[in-house]
Amino acid sequence: MPSTPDIEAALHSARALILADLTARDVADAAMVSLVEDAVTHRRWWLEQWPDGTDFVLGLVAQDVQDALLEAYGRWPLCETCAADGDPHALSVEPELGPEPHWVCGKEGVVVAPVGQLS
Repeated sequence: MPSTPDIEAALHSARALILADLTARDVADAAMVSLVEDAVTHRRWWLEQWPDGTDFVLGLVAQDVQDALLEAYGRWPLCETCAADGDPHALSVEPELGPEPHWVCGKEGVVVAPVGQLS
């Protein structure tokens, strides 16, 4: 069972990787950082209830931020390949609950990048 330092390390890593993706897509302003912090706080509680979930927290935080952005600002991150074709849609996180999450274009069925490594 992961310890509190392991939980905090997983949360700090998730925060940094999501912020890297937001920065890569030029949307890392103060409001976005607040959404990330809210997601991390929520997942901290979740990990306290299920400490073995540390491998899944990155994907869950990414989905939480994506959901919060959809409600407040719109779809994110957009698939840049399909947007160039006039069909803007958001990438999705896969696996939905699993280790090593990545951003996927659902339309084309291709992996775009690991979470935290958008360009």
